[in-house]
Amino acid sequence: MPRSEKKPVHKVVMTEGKRQIIHQLLQEYDIETAEDIQDALKDLLGGTLKEMLEAEMDDHLGYEKSERSDSDDYRNGYKEKAVNSSYGSLRIDVPQDRKSTFEPKVVKKRQKDISDIDKKIISMYAKGMTTRQISDTLMDIYGFEASESFISDITDKILPQIEEWQTRPLDDVYPVVYIDAIHYSVRSDGIIRKLAAYVILGINCEGKKDVLTIEVGENESAKYWLAVLNGLKNRGVKDILIICADGLSGIREAIQTAFPKTEYQRCIVHQVRNTLKYVADKDRKAFAKDLKTIYNAPTEEQGRINRDRVTEKWSEKYPNAMKRWERDWDVITPIFKFSADVRTVIYTTNAIESLNSTYRKLNRQRSVFPSAQALQKALYLATLEATKKWTMPIRNWGQVYGELSVMYEDRLAD
Repeated sequence: MPRSEKKPVHKVVMTEGKRQIIHQLLQEYDIETAEDIQDALKDLLGGTLKEMLEAEMDDHLGYEKSERSDSDDYRNGYKEKAVNSSYGSLRIDVPQDRKSTFEPKVVKKRQKDISDIDKKIISMYAKGMTTRQISDTLMDIYGFEASESFISDITDKILPQIEEWQTRPLDDVYPVVYIDAIHYSVRSDGIIRKLAAYVILGINCEGKKDVLTIEVGENESAKYWLAVLNGLKNRGVKDILIICADGLSGIREAIQTAFPKTEYQRCIVHQVRNTLKYVADKDRKAFAKDLKTIYNAPTEEQGRINRDRVTEKWSEKYPNAMKRWERDWDVITPIFKFSADVRTVIYTTNAIESLNSTYRKLNRQRSVFPSAQALQKALYLATLEATKKWTMPIRNWGQVYGELSVMYEDRLAD
């Protein structure tokens, strides 16, 4: 096994100037511990900021504090301001001018933080931490208290990004699109309700995955899904070859209206899960093995024969388990016309399952979201985190694309 490369260690070069600064620091402050150093640096930071602000005011007015001027604008005292820094919370005096036209650059107006704390907070939010957990973490690490409303204000900064992301232009054609739902508890008007986050993930013509949108809603219907699909059309989507989804209410009718040429494929993973819910633990392994003979069958006819065989074998013990396979057979059968490579892309839904594992972490870390907007923010940030590594096409995409091009003639670019 090759030895991993060690990262180069930064070597501190001690110049004469640095020695003098350290000597003065030791003289000025009674330093005995690392905490004393932190306090000294915090104090120096405040003083440095004050001097920088004074220099900015001199530049703004065109003359220094000790000089006289005939200008009708002049210094008008100071305004105390609390800011958060890498060394904790500190208070600084910001110089004011009579006309209130001074716009400081080192610490901007309304800026309450001079470190990268915003990015850190958003990163923690993306990992599913609650505002209370983030507040406690900031207190432990940085030594200042950040209220939950302060943290919420920071994460609200991404709302325009979410809106831009949700309305960004999409590709003309997506060979495969998956739709899946994850449910979350959300507080609304003092009542905790279950809301579904519908994740729509597309495979583009290059074989790369892309989350097209995340819709937070509660009532599935043909009208709801038609609005969602029309939203994709309005963003540039002209054609989808296959939509793979579970038995969402109204989805079939919506697809037929929005994309009449699109095939609706029932998600086999969900089909199997829904079947095994009726089966005792001791029989699940054997039952699942039998179900494989259905969706792995070489032809639709053989799949139907295997389905009837599995139904007959288990019907006495589990009379309701196989009803979905008979009822939904017309939306299970599209897979039978494809090779194993294409079937793997369509029915295993590995792409969306791995994404969903990221979303499920949010459920484990937060029992209840304070609002639908808070859920939307967390989902968006979790999506950005999960999709950072999505740079390569899915496996065997060249072969899959070639087969789809033949199967759906003239609907994919050459």
